[in-house]
Amino acid sequence: MKSIDTDLAQAARNVVEHCLGIQAGEAVSIVTDNADPDRIEIARALWEEARAIGADVILAEMLPRQNSGEEPPAPIAQLMVESKVVLCPTSKSLSHTQARRNASARGARIASLPTITKEMVVRCLMADYRSIAALTKRLAEKLNRGSKFKVESKLGTSLELERQGRTVGADTGLLTQPGLFGNLPAGEAYFAPMEGTTNGKIIFDGSVADVGILVEPIELQVERGVARIVSSSAAAQTLERYLSVHGPKAYNIAELGVGTNDRAMVSGNILEDEKVLGTVHIALGNNASMGGTVNVPIHLDGLIRNATLYVDGDLVLNEGKLLI
Repeated sequence: MKSIDTDLAQAARNVVEHCLGIQAGEAVSIVTDNADPDRIEIARALWEEARAIGADVILAEMLPRQNSGEEPPAPIAQLMVESKVVLCPTSKSLSHTQARRNASARGARIASLPTITKEMVVRCLMADYRSIAALTKRLAEKLNRGSKFKVESKLGTSLELERQGRTVGADTGLLTQPGLFGNLPAGEAYFAPMEGTTNGKIIFDGSVADVGILVEPIELQVERGVARIVSSSAAAQTLERYLSVHGPKAYNIAELGVGTNDRAMVSGNILEDEKVLGTVHIALGNNASMGGTVNVPIHLDGLIRNATLYVDGDLVLNEGKLLI
């Protein structure tokens, strides 16, 4: 069997011991798929470190899902529900699935790591998550006091939306309490805008989930919370293809998020890109996992670089620089 390199093992140990706080005897499941040999190696590293602590750990490999938000097979969903801790280094995100929500409701601590790479594990999962958590919580508290939000960018983004009491989540990377869920790498404050309140224009100029890094921007027009893709580039057509098969609900403006991770960089991998300090991301599709009402089997995030964000008229983010 191929040995696990030292840096990968050290990062996996940080995840197991500090991010998830796994204890001896806990039922832990590592859910992965066979889309990428590197991801299997990441899953194996997590399995080894959980086993070393004395956890009752299972490594489960499934076939890759077609898109982020698609449900895992029923046996995997059942395994997740019956686990105390779940880690998901997968090719497509399981974050916005009923399987994940059911497991969270049963008290599982869950880390979603879709599309993660070995390089990203070593660079980002050794970050100081206590520091990232402190900044993320401060930002979440600021957003949670606001009602009306405006996002702008020099490329032409001009978007207004309302929170209307929706809870702002703080993705801190510290998932040590029952029922907590988040991404790894972590580092964002986010919420689901109230359906029907988002209007204006979005210019994605960084990357888009399941599409990759953007060679040219993608423009979307938004009216009453529903997006319409205006651009005709290959990337825009790919995004349209992913969304259209799921019907009108897939075009729902599902999330506003702001990145807080100083170790993350824009690489075309949205798992990391949306955590980059000072970036804004807007998601389309499912918001049921964030307290919304739209439950559709797709959730795709798009990144806006160097964005400016106003919260009730107060400048919180100025061309990519956080002012808190």
